[in-house]
Amino acid sequence: MTEEANDATQEIGLEAAGARPLFQLSLMGKVGVGILVFWILVALIGPFLAPYDPADIASDDSFGTLSATHWLGTDYIGRDILSRVMHGARLTMSLSFMATVLAFLVGISLGFTAALAGSKVDMVISRIYDAFLSMPTIMLGLVVIAALGSSIPVLVITAGLIYSCGLYRIARALAIDIKVMDFVEAARARGEKLPWIISREILPNAVIPLVAEFGLRLVFSILFITGLSFLGLGVQPPTADWGIMVRENIEGLWQGSSAVLAPAGAIATLTIGINLIVDDFSAQRGQEIAEEMI
Repeated sequence: MTEEANDATQEIGLEAAGARPLFQLSLMGKVGVGILVFWILVALIGPFLAPYDPADIASDDSFGTLSATHWLGTDYIGRDILSRVMHGARLTMSLSFMATVLAFLVGISLGFTAALAGSKVDMVISRIYDAFLSMPTIMLGLVVIAALGSSIPVLVITAGLIYSCGLYRIARALAIDIKVMDFVEAARARGEKLPWIISREILPNAVIPLVAEFGLRLVFSILFITGLSFLGLGVQPPTADWGIMVRENIEGLWQGSSAVLAPAGAIATLTIGINLIVDDFSAQRGQEIAEEMI
């Protein structure tokens, strides 16, 4: 009896040892996670730790150099760069995250609906999205914001709707592949409604391919929102935003380079960190799919 128990224990141990986690980070993936966690912490607690109010003129020196009182120097009117970068992290990341969530809600819902509702609905939704995709992203954003005015809600909604276009196509393609599977056909035979089939059958089987897309759309949203702010059509001064900081201080690049390089570096490191995670996740998923096909 004891020997049988030991054998069973050994078998279970071997099975557990052979099991692989769903997602195991590589070195570059860990670097990406470290960068992302750093900026999330800055966004959450940075405004409470900032040495100055981001709108206050903290020094008489414009484009002041790095010092003990101003670790990243000052901008063109003497505001503390470190404080503005900290406050800008919360605004930039929160707006980008909200826009990405909106893009997912709209794009995935319409993509699944188009794939399952029938050819007429599919054709109407697809033609509308084709019209949006025919215009460059920044140009479309400029047109919408110029027509509706520059405000944070308009900025978030514009970015969300624009980046829902790509998600619509991906969600539609996934749903078309999944809807012919037996468990979806069985749900239809039972008389289940379309919302139930989407939430219980389609979405759970499409989650993993969509995870990487969330990271990519988040990067696109960050670049879109900061880009429009740089052009003067996004977040408006004196609000601390990374795009605004680059635009306001670009003329002093050689005089006070930290005023430009700090927010530009923040944008670059955040997007690189997210991309490292997405690349690592996609590479591992591709390897798993290749192994399953062998």
